[in-house]
Amino acid sequence: MRIFERVSIGNGHLPVFVFVEKGWLLQDMDFINIKKPGVVEQQVQAIAESLIDSLGLELVHIESVVHNRQKFVRVYIDKPKGVGLDDCVAVSRELGDLIDIHIADIGPYRLEVSSPGPTRPLKTKADFIRFQGERIKIETHEAMEGRKKFTGILEKINDDSVTIAFDGRSFNISGNNITRAILAGQ
Repeated sequence: MRIFERVSIGNGHLPVFVFVEKGWLLQDMDFINIKKPGVVEQQVQAIAESLIDSLGLELVHIESVVHNRQKFVRVYIDKPKGVGLDDCVAVSRELGDLIDIHIADIGPYRLEVSSPGPTRPLKTKADFIRFQGERIKIETHEAMEGRKKFTGILEKINDDSVTIAFDGRSFNISGNNITRAILAGQ
């Protein structure tokens, strides 16, 4: 999987290409009970949504993490037939400039833009509907029948829950009990 990384040092930028496999989640918290975005994620989302939408892409997730005393802002984008390097480069160039202009207190950071990969997060009801019939992994806040992790086929989406099938059984899991949901691949 390709990621375009933009390094912000003072007022200048140094583009760097990095090839990494990634996957995560976040965004619409109404359907499932996942971690709320932090201040940086909210600020970046506020300026990234319209840009990404104008390029015909979908904003999947934003995360801000500190690793080895360096701040990383990771933006995951997608589109129906998958994103390519050109999509990541276009978003990175535009978004890096917008972040520098509109978020004065962000400090030095590295911007990474990539596809969510084969472990794409599912956060909204629309995500669950779109991937109905696919193999997914769900983690729950509270145990159900002694388990907190489930991997199976997404069978059904209800108003406030999802049903997944595994081991010849179907489990109905409340959206409020889901802390993480991702595509599981084949």
